[in-house]
Amino acid sequence: MTLHIGILAHSAEGATLCYRTAWLDCVSRIVAHFHPEFTMSCVDMHLGLDAWERGDLEMLRSIFLADAGKLAAAGCDFFVLPDNTAHIALEAPGAPFPIPCLHIGEVVADRARADGRRKIGILGTDWTMTGPVYPGVLGRRGLDWEIPDEADRQTVHGIIFDELCLGILTDESRATCVGVIDGLAARGCDAVALVCTEIPLLIGAENSPLPIFDSTRLLAKAAVEVALGDRPLPAWRGGPL
Repeated sequence: MTLHIGILAHSAEGATLCYRTAWLDCVSRIVAHFHPEFTMSCVDMHLGLDAWERGDLEMLRSIFLADAGKLAAAGCDFFVLPDNTAHIALEAPGAPFPIPCLHIGEVVADRARADGRRKIGILGTDWTMTGPVYPGVLGRRGLDWEIPDEADRQTVHGIIFDELCLGILTDESRATCVGVIDGLAARGCDAVALVCTEIPLLIGAENSPLPIFDSTRLLAKAAVEVALGDRPLPAWRGGPL
């Protein structure tokens, strides 16, 4: 018996990659065409963009709480939210989510510690790079971290929202992100966490100057492990860790 995986989608490209990775992981490790049940819920990301600009975590959390309720009603045993920035709102105080959530940052940080890394570059939206989620999950594991300078952060943020979230991939933006990762390497990072779920569509191990932690694929594979009983069912239902 397998558990029912809920995917709470905030941005379409990242959620799609998460679902596809989880599905492929299942059929490669078990048998062709076998996988746990998946249910995805996704409200229009446009509804939350103004709230992100205002820093209105209460409103954002209410959006995610409503979507999690749909996943619970569909019978999901737990959910993943393949959007790193969204975890800022998930970690905010508020009513508990109706089913537990597998925290994307915890998955990434666990892998970084297991791989023996010391200083992780954080590459994502400006909200994620300057926010509390990754300093928290890395710091609790004794890992150091670094973010790009302000100009590079704004450049990467623009690439994410103006291109990657809209399905646009360009060689120019790939080269720009490689240059930003080069800068993180120069500042002592021994790996980079791709903590916008769309960045792995642009940057991979084959073109990154640093070893990567692909948050999207790591989360997807961890969700499969939970569903198959190879990883404990998460207990976290939102709020401060």
